[in-house]
Amino acid sequence: MPKHAYEARVPEVREALIQLQVALQSASFPVLLVIAGDEAAGKGDVVNILNGWLDPRGVETFAFHDPTDEERERPPMWRFWRSQPPRGRMAIYAGGWHTEALGENPRSPPELERFEKMLRHLAHFEGLLVANGALLVKVWLSLSKEAQGARLRELEDDPDTAWRVTPASWKAHRDYDRLDRLAKRMRAATHQTGAPWSMIPAADPRARNLAVADLLLARFQAHRRARAREVAPKKPRAAVPLRPAGLHRLQALPLDQKLSETAYAAKRDKWLGRLNLAVRTAAQQGRSILWVFEGWDADGKGGAIRRLTSAIDARDYRVIPIAKPTDEEKSHHYLWRFWRHVPRAGRVTIYDRSWYGRVLVERLEGFCHEAEWRRGYAELNDFEAQLTEHGIIVLKFWLQLSPAEQLRRFRHREETAYKRHKINAEDWRNRRQWPGYEIAVGDMLALSDRPNAPWHLIPADNKRFARLQILKTSCKQIRAALAG
Repeated sequence: MPKHAYEARVPEVREALIQLQVALQSASFPVLLVIAGDEAAGKGDVVNILNGWLDPRGVETFAFHDPTDEERERPPMWRFWRSQPPRGRMAIYAGGWHTEALGENPRSPPELERFEKMLRHLAHFEGLLVANGALLVKVWLSLSKEAQGARLRELEDDPDTAWRVTPASWKAHRDYDRLDRLAKRMRAATHQTGAPWSMIPAADPRARNLAVADLLLARFQAHRRARAREVAPKKPRAAVPLRPAGLHRLQALPLDQKLSETAYAAKRDKWLGRLNLAVRTAAQQGRSILWVFEGWDADGKGGAIRRLTSAIDARDYRVIPIAKPTDEEKSHHYLWRFWRHVPRAGRVTIYDRSWYGRVLVERLEGFCHEAEWRRGYAELNDFEAQLTEHGIIVLKFWLQLSPAEQLRRFRHREETAYKRHKINAEDWRNRRQWPGYEIAVGDMLALSDRPNAPWHLIPADNKRFARLQILKTSCKQIRAALAG
C-alpha cells in the first residue's frame, strides 16, 4: 500500500475505532483481540499502532511470558481467566494464550498428548467466552520464510531497530518449517464457530495494520447486531429430571441418623487432629485442597465450616461465601469469580456455595437461558478436571435436610433474637420451590459426580452427625488423594 493511500485512510479508521469504544461502553459484551503470528510478522508493531489509535482508557494490553511462581502454583488457565475484560471493555493480547503452546516441541507420545490436551483446554476456554457473549477476534499475521528472512535482515541492518533481532529470532527462522506445522496444528485445533482464526498477510506493514483494524471493526458491528437480536431468558418451566437416578439417590439418603452430644465430643477431637495432620501433609507435598459446600437453606453449612477450619492454621485457608453476584462479577463469565480464588500450592479454599449455582438457582429462577444451564454441567466438570489435573484435591459436600427439619430451624431462627438475621422472605420463597430444587439437585448429582471430584451426600437433620461425617470423609479423601 502506498504511503499516501495509508495516511489518507488512517484518520477514518481511528475515528471508527473510537466510535467502536464509545458503543462498547453500553454493550453487553467484552471484546478480546488476539494478535499472534510468525516471528518478525510485526505483532508488537500492530499492538502499539492499535494502542495509539484507540483511547487508552478503554483498552488493556496483555502479553504472557514464562509463568511466575504464583502462576505455576495454579492450573495453567488461571492466569488467562484473570486477564478477562469485563463487559463494555476491550483487551488486546500480544501472542494470546497460545504462546505457551507454541513454545512446546512435542516429539514423544507423552509430549504429544500433553500438547493436544493443552490445545483442548484453549479451545474449551475460548468456547466458554464466546458462549457467554464475548467478541473474540483472533488474528494470525503470516510471513513466508523468505519474507521473514528479509524482514530480519532489514531490522538488523538499521541501527535503530537492530536490538529487536535476537539469536532466538534467527533460531525461529531456521526452524520455520517445524514452527509453521506446529502453528497450523494449533490453529486447526482452536478454530471454531465464534472464535475463528483470520489470516492476515504481514509482508506489507501498512496493509497489515489497516487489515487488522478493518477486521476488528467489521466483526464488532456484526457481533453487535447479533447480540441485539438476542432475547432475555424466558420464565422457567417446571423442572423435569434429566437423570432420575440422581433424584432417587438423593431421596434414598437416610436422614434419621442420630449422634448424642457425648458421642460427638468423644470422637470430634480425634478427627480434628487427623484432619490437621492430613492438611499439613498435603501442604508439605505442595497439594492444595478445595472444599465445596452446597445444600438447603439452614442445613448447617456454616457450622460445619467453622468446625472444619478449627483444625487448620488460619494463615493457610480462605472461606469464600458465595452470594448474589456483584456488578463486577456479573460483568464477567460466571466462572471468573471462582477461578480467581483458586488456592496457591499447599493452601486451602472453602466455598460456602459455589459454581453449582448455574445448574441450581439460575436454572430454577430463570437467570440464564435453558441452553446455558444445560451446557453448565460440561463446563463445571471441565473446570474441576483442570483443578484435579493440576493436583488440587477437590472435596464436594451436599448437605441433605428434610423439609420438616428445615421448617423447625426456620421457626427457631425467627424466635431467637441473635439468629433472626439468618432468615428472610427469600428463604421462605425458596422453601415453596422445594420440589423443583430437589429435581435440579438430583440432576446435579447425576451429571457432575466424577471420580476426580465425587459428590459426598451428608444427612444433615442431626448437625452433630453431619459435622462428624464431613470430618471423617474429608480425612479419608485427602489421604486417598495423597496416596495417589
